[in-house]
Amino acid sequence: MKWAWLLLAGAALPAPPATAQSSDLPPADLVIRVLDTAPGVEAATARIGAAEAEAEALRRGPHEITAQGTLSRRRVDREGNFVEYDATISRAFRLPGKAALDRRAGALGVDVAQNRMEDARHQAALSLAALWYDWLLAADLQRNATRLVDNQRALVSATERRVQVRDAAELELQQASAALALAEAQVAEAAAGRDRARALLETRFPDLPLPAEAPSLAAPAIPPEGLLELQRLIVARSHEIAAAAGTAERQSIMARRARSDRFADPSLGVRLFSERGGEEQGAGLFASLPLGGGYRRALSEQAAAEAGAARADRVVVEREVTGNAAADVAEFRARQTAWLAAGAAVERAERSAALATRGQQLGAIDLADRLYAERQANEARAQELTARAAAARLILKLRIDAHTMWID
Repeated sequence: MKWAWLLLAGAALPAPPATAQSSDLPPADLVIRVLDTAPGVEAATARIGAAEAEAEALRRGPHEITAQGTLSRRRVDREGNFVEYDATISRAFRLPGKAALDRRAGALGVDVAQNRMEDARHQAALSLAALWYDWLLAADLQRNATRLVDNQRALVSATERRVQVRDAAELELQQASAALALAEAQVAEAAAGRDRARALLETRFPDLPLPAEAPSLAAPAIPPEGLLELQRLIVARSHEIAAAAGTAERQSIMARRARSDRFADPSLGVRLFSERGGEEQGAGLFASLPLGGGYRRALSEQAAAEAGAARADRVVVEREVTGNAAADVAEFRARQTAWLAAGAAVERAERSAALATRGQQLGAIDLADRLYAERQANEARAQELTARAAAARLILKLRIDAHTMWID
């Protein structure tokens, strides 16, 4: 199945992966390429470029050379007309310490953008995983419903032959036909769910080539590193936490920068002038210093408050990621237990259905009892498939969150 996907994608056959993956998943190298082209990832990658440009702007500073000049004509009684001009070239300079804070803020902005891009890949991978298992479960449910239809059709044919030889009543044929109609309706409903799931997967991830038929759900298995290690890695490798921490640190730097900006940057320059048509000429130095007031103080207080909010947001993110990791591990253990119980129920229900079939053929039990046993087996298989998919998608989520699957 893996090689079929690679041929669909037009890719060369890769070396065996270092980390084994479930047989019902698409090849990891193909998924990684698909994630690279996800719109959310491309948008976040573009924002890295914006952050780098902002960092360069902060490194250079907001101050540029300012040129100013005037040209005028003066008329003096009994002396005539004079052309006069003056020109000033000046530039503001950051006070000591401000440039270092700006450079640090710019570098942190790039780090935050990079972590947010990685988190966008992470979210895209989770979305792909959810849609993938929606498709697999819907396809398996449709196949399970088809299995019941095949059994019911065989039963209707057998009952028709028995009615013809007067070995069964017409009522039994009607009961079997009604059961077949219900099973066919179940197949149509399951097929609608399967087709919808496939359409969503194809439209949201069009670069992922899909096989004609969805693979069957594989048994969920705990990876070699174990659940507790996955839980630890989720927190240690979380780009969401890293982005929140970088944002908090950057806001703290910006608060320090706002405090330092209460002392305005001075401007220095050179002034040239000519008066009375050049009879008087001169040059001098120009200096200006804005006097800070309530406006700058308010901006400093605003930046300090935003830094405090960013620190609180970091704690919120850390607790959410840590709590979700612990909750997912606990839920997986429960889901795995439910899946194992559902598997045992399938074995018992199928044995019961087989005995009911044999008993009805021998005339020991009624047709209605056989139909009930077959429906019960069908429902047990559907429940087992649902439980298997729930456990499988949880273990895949844990591996994606821990960056051991699909995320480098």
